[in-house]
Amino acid sequence: MGRDWKHLADSVEAAREAKNLTQVALAEKAGVSESTIQNIESGKERTRVPASLHKVERALGWKPGSGERVLEGGAPEVEEATAPPPSGLPLRIVHELQDGPLLDATVLDLSPLGSDARMIVVVKGAPGASPEQIRADLLAWAKAQEHIQNLPNTDDQGKTPN
Repeated sequence: MGRDWKHLADSVEAAREAKNLTQVALAEKAGVSESTIQNIESGKERTRVPASLHKVERALGWKPGSGERVLEGGAPEVEEATAPPPSGLPLRIVHELQDGPLLDATVLDLSPLGSDARMIVVVKGAPGASPEQIRADLLAWAKAQEHIQNLPNTDDQGKTPN
């Protein structure tokens, strides 16, 4: 049996509407473009499964592989309910915070750059990452953190003071 793109389109649209999300809101939550959601919901036949389908699955609360199951005529598997996301955060950030293991977090004081603001950096690993991959991710974060901390202090015009 071939892939049922119309079944996928109907399932994504129904799940989106059940969550009271617009196409724009789902796109933001999934970290994809609105046209990606429109294309999936169009039901148009394709030769390949879109690479972004797994992002849409997560944003809808489906278990990984549910999009493929729907394409084969089945139903999506829904993830168990989790704690409500922190309020006031953009949907894309909420989604990213729910995905993968927390590896590290830090708060960067921006006052040396002339601001009273703070930057909060959260480092998340890939879902199902191996211990070796987590170690590699932490080493990459350590290098990035060192680079961030060594950025030159600049004034409002982007010039380094004398």
